[in-house]
Amino acid sequence: MPAFDLPPGAWRKSSYSGGNEGGSNCIEVAGSGGRIAVRDSKNPGRGRLEFSPAVWRAFIVGLKEGHPRLS
Repeated sequence: MPAFDLPPGAWRKSSYSGGNEGGSNCIEVAGSGGRIAVRDSKNPGRGRLEFSPAVWRAFIVGLKEGHPRLS
């Protein structure tokens, strides 16, 4: 699947990024063209993972429900 282009300023940092380590364990999320991209905020140039909206929603639901494979 080819990567999609993101407009400038599309990346948003996780609201949980403040943690005890000064926000060093952060992800950034961006969406465009019906895709969701996730990258490591410490290493934004090292690549990203891309998901369909349905897969991303399932991931978020699993997190909120405490799915054991996501803990």
